[in-house]
Amino acid sequence: MKWLLVAVLTAFTISSAVTQSHILRGSPVNSLCADLVHPAGYSCTEHTIQTKDGYILALQRVASPAQNLTFQYGPPVLLQHGLFMAGDVWFLDSTKESLGFVLADYGFDVWIGNVRGTRYSYGHVTLSETDKEFWDWSWQDLAMYDLAEMVQYMYSVANSKIFLVGHSQGTIMSFAALTQPRVAEMVEAAALLCPISYLDHVTAPLVERMVFMHLDQMVVALGLHQINFRSDTLAKLVDSLCDGHMDCTDFLSSITGKNCCFNASRIEYYLDYEPHPSSVKNLRHLFQMIRKGSFAKFDYGFLKNILTYGTSKPPEFELGLIPASLPVWMGYGGSDLLADVTDVERTLAELPSRPELLYLENYGHIDFVLSTSAKEDVYLHMIQFFRARKNFSSW
Repeated sequence: MKWLLVAVLTAFTISSAVTQSHILRGSPVNSLCADLVHPAGYSCTEHTIQTKDGYILALQRVASPAQNLTFQYGPPVLLQHGLFMAGDVWFLDSTKESLGFVLADYGFDVWIGNVRGTRYSYGHVTLSETDKEFWDWSWQDLAMYDLAEMVQYMYSVANSKIFLVGHSQGTIMSFAALTQPRVAEMVEAAALLCPISYLDHVTAPLVERMVFMHLDQMVVALGLHQINFRSDTLAKLVDSLCDGHMDCTDFLSSITGKNCCFNASRIEYYLDYEPHPSSVKNLRHLFQMIRKGSFAKFDYGFLKNILTYGTSKPPEFELGLIPASLPVWMGYGGSDLLADVTDVERTLAELPSRPELLYLENYGHIDFVLSTSAKEDVYLHMIQFFRARKNFSSW
């Protein structure tokens, strides 16, 4: 049964054939700037912020070689990564293909977010990563604390509203945070890749099986609080998963849906950086969304819900509270079995605004960040959307 447990934990990684040798690849010893941005000839500065609940987060600010010469920044844009990823995902392909580089080349003031628990934001003012309390959080905390603090910091530094880009879990965080007026008023527009607020129509075969088996509860029973695939224990279990128990040759498709356009030959390179750690509680919260069909805060059970929220059920995040005046753009795919089209349509029905939409029938979940043709298929449409905003019409 343990091998099946690891399938749960691997559900949102980008590996199509994970083995022990892959998982144990050494993580980057330097900063994101030093590892991925500076070698490409782009300017990159490291920033550190502290959340209201004490986590120390890393932000990177990226500028193109042309911006280095003029010392002028364009409109600020924050890129927020998905589950088991970090800010490095925006730079894993060439400078002509990676969104972080593309936006910088088009003159944007690019900021990279890294949530708590990732290797770039691995800190707290009082807690150590070995403390179970360090991992007592889910995506609602990433939205209410991490993303809110990033937006506030950028707003203060740039002295203007920001553009917000999210992928996968980054869109869950964005939807939740934008229901809060103090966050929404600092955002000029939002672009959401594989937008998720509901997950009850997930059709990925392996994910459906995990949820049915209640494997998130098994993880808790094993006493785990952190999900870290670079640990010896998880590496060995994942190795056994792909050794006679299941066919790993098309592992990614069974989790995310078929991805049309990312470069599978670069998987070993991607695994030099991904996956990043997350919390068991975060995974449990995502599974609650699948089972309940809700977009709500973490469900602790009847008694603790009353103590925590004052109600027997966790409060919903109401999409109707996102300002109708906030421009929203969404890109989603017909082959994405996580951000299912039915769930996207439900999200659209509950938003007070009418977002601009880009639908790509052949795109899967990973294509929106790692497709070799994403610049033409996706990113240029996003840039056009940003440039059309009235406050930046002269830019």
